[in-house]
Amino acid sequence: MTSPFPNASTVAPPRPDRRPESDTRHGRERSDDYGWMRAPNWQEVFKDTALLDPAIRDHLTAENAYQEAVMAGTEGLREQLIAEMRGRIKEDDSSVPAPDGPFAYGISYLQGAEYPRFVRRTRDGGLDSETVLLDGQKEAAERAYFSLGGVAHSPDHQWVAWAYDDKGSEFYAVSVRDLSTGEDIGPRIEDTSGGVAWSARSRGFFYTRLDSNHRPSRVYYHTLGTDPQTDALIYEETEPGFFMGVDKTQSGDFLVIDIHDHETSEAWLIPADNPAAEPRLVAERETGVEYSIDEADGRLYILTNADNARDFKIVTAPAAAPSRSEWQDYVPHEDGRLILGHMVLKRHLIWLERRDGLPRIVVKRLSDGEEHVIAFDEETYSLGLGGTYEFDTTVIRFTYSSMTTPSQTFDYDVETRLRRLLKTQEVPSGHDPERYVTRRIFATAADGELVPVSLLYRKDVPLDGTAPCLLYGYGSYGITIPASFNTNALSLVDRGFVYAIAHIRGGKDKGFAWYEAGRRRNKGNTFTDFIAVADHLVAEKFTAHDRIIANGGSAGGMLMGAIANMAPEKFGGIIAVVPFVDVLNTMLDDTLPLTPPEWPEWGNPILSDEDYAVIAGYSPYDNVKRQAYPPMLVLAGLTDPRVTYWEPAKWVARLREMKTDANPVLLRTNMEAGHGGASGRFSRLEEVAYIYAFALKLVGKA
Repeated sequence: MTSPFPNASTVAPPRPDRRPESDTRHGRERSDDYGWMRAPNWQEVFKDTALLDPAIRDHLTAENAYQEAVMAGTEGLREQLIAEMRGRIKEDDSSVPAPDGPFAYGISYLQGAEYPRFVRRTRDGGLDSETVLLDGQKEAAERAYFSLGGVAHSPDHQWVAWAYDDKGSEFYAVSVRDLSTGEDIGPRIEDTSGGVAWSARSRGFFYTRLDSNHRPSRVYYHTLGTDPQTDALIYEETEPGFFMGVDKTQSGDFLVIDIHDHETSEAWLIPADNPAAEPRLVAERETGVEYSIDEADGRLYILTNADNARDFKIVTAPAAAPSRSEWQDYVPHEDGRLILGHMVLKRHLIWLERRDGLPRIVVKRLSDGEEHVIAFDEETYSLGLGGTYEFDTTVIRFTYSSMTTPSQTFDYDVETRLRRLLKTQEVPSGHDPERYVTRRIFATAADGELVPVSLLYRKDVPLDGTAPCLLYGYGSYGITIPASFNTNALSLVDRGFVYAIAHIRGGKDKGFAWYEAGRRRNKGNTFTDFIAVADHLVAEKFTAHDRIIANGGSAGGMLMGAIANMAPEKFGGIIAVVPFVDVLNTMLDDTLPLTPPEWPEWGNPILSDEDYAVIAGYSPYDNVKRQAYPPMLVLAGLTDPRVTYWEPAKWVARLREMKTDANPVLLRTNMEAGHGGASGRFSRLEEVAYIYAFALKLVGKA
């Protein structure tokens, strides 16, 4: 068989040094030949990449040169793909402004701009009343990387606090802009997590600051016009295993310090009109109990899994005395009805729930408890409950799309039940939904569970086993991958691909139990579910095993590594984006940014022999074996604080050392970006085009 990448046979891949380092835990000894790729000064590298060890830089540079050589000849295809995908983006697009008092706030793009402008207009005014508060394109000028964090206007509409990251390492600097002059005031606040919450009187805001290990460990209050070095410390979290952030209730009456890991929550309240007040504890953290809060008229509405409500319920408590003993059920728990999120308006409670794998919105009037549902008829779709700035209103905003239906934005009056379509996503190059089919099918897992699969393909694609398939999966952290409209995917679908999303265990697609069945000691279900989906697609003649290109990123990249070790013969290629593949070493390194907060998700192999054994049993890096692997494409980011660059670099080195075939394994490291890759809306298309070109070459479509 002719190789789809003929250059791979003429260009030698990098062969990094093997420098064995041994480690013994729980009586088990391991050797890591490539541990030297982990820079000991990684914290400094996140802020200044020039400090990277030259030997490591040389290796990553050599890997980049190798993948460019192997992919030579695809430049024209990639340019064509970029042009197609860009043609589906409305370049001068804008959001529907959201009202807040005398103004309405939104974002807009100028033709050709990579980054948005943050704008406002008078509440009922048109474009002629619009002013630009912040121009992301202007702020990004002269920066190789630029990512906006939070952009929040003050309650008096006089100030905007905004944050940016110019390294990709997610250390955000916060600035304050005076909207009367258009100029920033005072020095920037460095090393924050990027979000702020304003006090009621607009004299300052709360924010979280990251420590040297990239963890949000302290909440501060900044008073406008003062030196950030004198900011008041409001709360310090001493437990490294918890994330922390600040937010505001919908009423605007309280600031909320939210502390959580992947299974436990704690929240503290501060009156928004008295930022100097001592934070008030809502309910002390209790392992396994999660909760989030909103408030109306002095009463908290708390979404929680307390009392074994594994699919969550909503309880109420007085804000003045919110402890667990005061919690009263308001929306009771129902097995199989997973409540995903909630918000409270002055007269209504609204929540987003998932039943039978599909989302819907429920509205409950506070005065009499009357409920009604906002639902949709398509077989599979995505639904999002959008935020609103206002509290004393009957209008909510939500978005809807399916794999064939472009995104639609609606305003909905919860009293009159009138639904008003505000905007439909425009596809400038054209889109005819009637040319496509979207379906929801079920694959039978190894233990008999039915795994949902969302499909998109053209009506004229032959379903006789000859079509290529891009099979996407994630399956971690309880994250549900929505069956939403994806203009980029059309470039594959229009070339005859079946585009499939495997809703495997580890997400919450079928409720909280679906998540529990794919985490920690049940993690193996995530991998076997994905393989079962591949088998089902072949059995039903949607595709063939050598026509399936598996794709996943981050924790989904770990999935790619696991299925590559477990069933390499069932995939024609594997694409792993910023893949979390060195799981055991990372979970053993408590200095890394996310390791302590991740132990509830994966287990703690430092303390637990059983957790160690479970992780060691599937960690992709540790389970590479002497066998044939399909062609693989691996992408990384040098300043990625979530999946550090050395994980994919080490994994690729070990794959090349162990595999018995001649198939290429390519590593492409973005030397100027982190976890999310390129930040601009057009520049990121280059990476997507590269991925698609790899997939198209593998199946002979290029």
